[in-house]
Amino acid sequence: YYNTPSAIAVPKDSPLKGVTKEDLAGKNIGVATTTTHYNYASKTYTDSTIKGYPSSPEEQADLANGRLDAIEDDIVVLQQWLDTPDGACCKILGQPSPQPVEIFGPGAGIAVRKGETDLVNKLNEAIDTIRKNGKYKEINDKYFKFDVYGAES
Repeated sequence: YYNTPSAIAVPKDSPLKGVTKEDLAGKNIGVATTTTHYNYASKTYTDSTIKGYPSSPEEQADLANGRLDAIEDDIVVLQQWLDTPDGACCKILGQPSPQPVEIFGPGAGIAVRKGETDLVNKLNEAIDTIRKNGKYKEINDKYFKFDVYGAES
């Protein structure tokens, strides 16, 4: 029912213009090592230096202090940080695309008991309904600065 994308953050005064492999070639990119973002960055940005961190706050601090050119993380994590005084130095540059399902997975889901096909169908129908009638977007826009639903599959 949602699929938040990966995103790249840079200092506000960064000369970087895009998030492709070519755009970030030769740059130092920070990524938390225990994440799918690290797997993606390591496979995608092969012409960059990928610096692993134990968690997001460490990579964020190094970006803010000029020790990195960019960081890659979940857009929710990045946006929450950017909305704080510590993150005011930086901005989201963009979202890598495509975001491979084999690395990031198909998105979040709702667990239901095995065999509850009617419930699954009702949940899917409810999500489809609020996507079509605009209620999902209304809720999304109230709480997020980006599309939390993610790309259509």
